Amino acid sequence: MDPTTLIGIIAGLILIIISIGGENLAIFINFPSMVVVMGGSLAAILVNYSMNEILSVMGVVKKAFFNESFNEKEIIDTFVELSKKSRREGILAVDKELSKISDPFMRMGLEMTVDGVEPETIRNVMETELSYLMDRHKKGQGIFINLGAFAPAFGMIGTLMGLIIMLKNLEDPSGIGLGMSVALITTFYGSVLANLLFIPISGKLKNRSDQEILVKEMVIEGVLAIQYGEHPSSIERMLLNFIPPKLRAKESDNKAAG
Repeated sequence: MDPTTLIGIIAGLILIIISIGGENLAIFINFPSMVVVMGGSLAAILVNYSMNEILSVMGVVKKAFFNESFNEKEIIDTFVELSKKSRREGILAVDKELSKISDPFMRMGLEMTVDGVEPETIRNVMETELSYLMDRHKKGQGIFINLGAFAPAFGMIGTLMGLIIMLKNLEDPSGIGLGMSVALITTFYGSVLANLLFIPISGKLKNRSDQEILVKEMVIEGVLAIQYGEHPSSIERMLLNFIPPKLRAKESDNKAAG
């Protein structure tokens, strides 16, 4: 589990509560206002997306809270070792190593390689699967981006509702201040939800998606390099281009020290 998402949300709430002050906290608790913002935002999402689309991205949303770690160095080492084995014993020798590979995407590509599928077909199949993955990720991000837009909008709608009710009861001037504060709470809720929850989660999902896509692109190139029978050192140099320069330099230093 990635603690940074929860830590950020909780820290933001604590800072807001401290800024409000304990004696004023009760003023900011208004159930009807929360219903307008949350209920309205979710209703708008239902209008904007089909139920199947909403349900299909639930797994993507988990990525904001549960970090799927990718060990790029381990992936590179795996391809280098498979390349050595393939060049030494033939491409069919790779088949014996498939059971040790936990990544279904990598295993699928290597299975096609062992089966003698044409490189262009392998690339097309793997890139098509990657394309569908990207589409699911974008829908997940899009839902939270839209929630980030809908929440302040429904907050404003709730404020307008409150103002209308308040103006209807102008006979009691003493209640205007309280009525105005209650009317503005929905705008407050919408802004907090958008800027502390929905928009940051969409950003976290995008970062996770970018990382996963990069790793899968690296896997595609590694599979094709095995298919083409490239030299292990060439494969390693090529795949190292997919990792950040600092990690690349660290890997070079480790090899030099070894």
